[in-house]
Amino acid sequence: MKTIGSKCVFFFLFFVSSFFAVTVVAQQVSLTPATLNFGGVVVGGSKSQTVVVKNITKRKIGIFQASVTGTGYAISGMKYPISIPVGQSVSFSVTFSPPAAATDTGTVSLVTQNWWKNVRTGTSTAQVALSGSGVTGAQISASPSSVAFGSVMVGSSQSATAVVSNTGSANLTISGTSLSSAAFSVSGLNPPITLTAGQSLTFGIVFAPTSGGNASGNLAVTSDASNGQLNMGLSGTGMTPGQLTLSPSTYNFGNVNTGQTATTNGVLKAVGSPITISTASSTSTEFALSGISLPVSIADGQSIPFTLTFQPQVSGAATGSVSFVSNATNSPSTEALSGTGVTPASHSVDLSWNASGTTGVVGYNVYRGNVSKGPYSKVTSSPESGLSYSDTAVATGTTYYYVITALDSSGMESAYSNEAAVTVPTE
Repeated sequence: MKTIGSKCVFFFLFFVSSFFAVTVVAQQVSLTPATLNFGGVVVGGSKSQTVVVKNITKRKIGIFQASVTGTGYAISGMKYPISIPVGQSVSFSVTFSPPAAATDTGTVSLVTQNWWKNVRTGTSTAQVALSGSGVTGAQISASPSSVAFGSVMVGSSQSATAVVSNTGSANLTISGTSLSSAAFSVSGLNPPITLTAGQSLTFGIVFAPTSGGNASGNLAVTSDASNGQLNMGLSGTGMTPGQLTLSPSTYNFGNVNTGQTATTNGVLKAVGSPITISTASSTSTEFALSGISLPVSIADGQSIPFTLTFQPQVSGAATGSVSFVSNATNSPSTEALSGTGVTPASHSVDLSWNASGTTGVVGYNVYRGNVSKGPYSKVTSSPESGLSYSDTAVATGTTYYYVITALDSSGMESAYSNEAAVTVPTE
């Protein structure tokens, strides 16, 4: 009985070791290649390589599990379990997709087992070493990223410069450019162009509006950059040239004694768009312009005053004009002037008036015209503090029309008084 019992125990132990013990065996497959080096791969891109798995045992084997380590690596092309007959091969792919510019290493591990009479025995692990680097490749950028030209007159143009750069680590090839608006043009950017890593190119952009209003466009630059197409926004406003109106367009100073002066005021107004007056000139030394500093800009719809003076040097009729040169469509704008220089005669016109009832009045100006209700020219060189004035610059046989204004201490001037007409005798 003891002998039989010991034999039974021995048999039981043999049974357990035959069917449940885990046995690690020698390499069951060969991997070709055993290492994969992907080199530099542009971040955002990917690169794949193939690995061949060959059964190098004398029995059918199976691949029951595969795993991969490392950043950016993935395997594909296998569906488990995979049966590989003796001497046969299967293959799978390893893809490297770097998420950042860095060096990455990893490992592919395959777990294989013998398949003998449909029973898995003898586990083995085979590995493929992985390495690769994420690189930025070619990168395109522009400075500035957009260009705003502001307001430009229709028919003229304005230029700007921009810089396109390769900020990546590989050569950049610019293959084409396109503009979405005919109001803009580009110079100095003529594909194909190759920029090495870190290299830049300066080019020009021109805005030449053909009509008034806002204009916008886009400059598209196509290349092999890893960050795609470069788009530069362009904008500007086309301004229709305006006109400069001049009031009055003609003026006659009438009779003025030689050696004395007569003045009148004029107004310049911008219509249609802002106007810049650059220069002004007079065709006669007897007519002078003052009260305006040039160059000067006038906003659309706004106006500025100026003063004209007639100072005859000799007796007789005098003519001339003042011209304003500007960027208006009607430049130069011209005002025709005339007047008559007279030799002082023995006649004079003596004027007197009542004091103004307004408080704060410090003086009076006397104005004279050759026709009723004006226009009038100021004949007093400075405000009269009294209530009378003697006009000696008169010609015989001529009728004059006079008005008076009152001035306060701040320079504010009243409206014209009632008109008085005086005819100078012929003798």
